[in-house]
Amino acid sequence: MNDLSRLANMAEIFSAIVVIGGIIFAVIQMRQTRQQRREMAAIELFRSFGSRAFTDAYRNVLHYPNGVTTASLKGDLANGEHCAMIICTTMENIGVMMYQRIVPSAVVSNLLGSSTSILWKKLEVYVAELRRELDNPFAFEWFQWLSITLERLQDDSDLPAYEAHTDWLPRNLSSEL
Repeated sequence: MNDLSRLANMAEIFSAIVVIGGIIFAVIQMRQTRQQRREMAAIELFRSFGSRAFTDAYRNVLHYPNGVTTASLKGDLANGEHCAMIICTTMENIGVMMYQRIVPSAVVSNLLGSSTSILWKKLEVYVAELRRELDNPFAFEWFQWLSITLERLQDDSDLPAYEAHTDWLPRNLSSEL
């Protein structure tokens, strides 16, 4: 009876260890899955900037003065309002993804930090006019939020990447492949 009791106790201890191990494994798997989702979202974010439509719209909007109006965009032969809409909708989506923590703010900041601010300054009047026209203060609210938030998160001592990271080296060449 003593041996049987000892075996039962050992079985209980073993089952407790297995359960704890299973919980630890599940937590690790959940973290890895979350990291993979963030990486995939970052890749999709990068792809959206690689599209020809976005690139063309970006190039066109960069040539506008800050505070471009709807009338100026409609009068532009380069399809100005269409370009502004591509930029606004793309930035709106990115703002929502960052707010929902689908894409980490560091990734968004590194990919588009200063670009967001530049584009918002160019299209801010257009968005304000669109909000009045639609009688909807929520039009492109996440684009505006993204611009404000990225500016707030930027350190005044930040340097451009080509200056700030001159000493960068991969941690381990095999992990970089």
